[in-house]
Amino acid sequence: MRMENKICATCGTQYPAESGESVCLICADDRQYVPLEGQQWTTAGQLSARHTTTIRAIKPNLYEFVLAPTFAIGQRALLVCSPGGNVLWDCIPLLDQATRHFIRNKGGIQAIAISHPHYYSNMHDWAEAFSCPVYLPESEKNFVVYPGKWIKYWDSDKVDFWDGIELHKIGGHFPGSSILYVPSLSEKGAILCGDTFNLSLSLKHFSVMYSYPNKIPLPISEVQRIKNKMAGMDFDEIYGFWKYQNVTNAKELLIKSLDRYI
Repeated sequence: MRMENKICATCGTQYPAESGESVCLICADDRQYVPLEGQQWTTAGQLSARHTTTIRAIKPNLYEFVLAPTFAIGQRALLVCSPGGNVLWDCIPLLDQATRHFIRNKGGIQAIAISHPHYYSNMHDWAEAFSCPVYLPESEKNFVVYPGKWIKYWDSDKVDFWDGIELHKIGGHFPGSSILYVPSLSEKGAILCGDTFNLSLSLKHFSVMYSYPNKIPLPISEVQRIKNKMAGMDFDEIYGFWKYQNVTNAKELLIKSLDRYI
């Protein structure tokens, strides 16, 4: 009987069935965590039996995919629809038939870009299903536990896609932590950030940290560098990794938050 690929129940990362890892490499890093009760694994079959994917239009040409009930980190994936090709931002650990059908009706996916290793999840399945490259920073290559032909590493400050869509390296949380800039989504342009920037539940403050779950801060110099980089970009909306993280006064709030930290 063919073994199913295993999935970390804490972060949602998929490993090949033949992988000999007893502990998730991503969770063992000090930016994440292995639960006190120990490493737990599941499979795609078990996941699909217990969870479904909800799809929501956030605004024209921007769609959200979230697992219900919440699994692992609970992040969302975002689909940007654009004339030159669609881009999937970040990834969720399940790709079901309804989601495949929805995306194909929107024109498929021409590229996948992921903010950082905590959202690599089952990127291999998504890339295979839509025959598209996954753009990952070279600096996080050691966190790729399911390598394959679809992965395209990049080591510059920016990757230009099409229709003005840009993938920017920001750093902070991870050296290669990234954001996706999409000019067509708002008047001045929208940023999809994963948790390269993390919006508070009050919707009034952004944080940038080395580790969010372990509450490990970044050096002030690193926060200053990130602030300087973002101050030079023009944007007015940010969409983060959880479904409540949609902000319209984005640049003002981000810069004010980083100033407060500094």
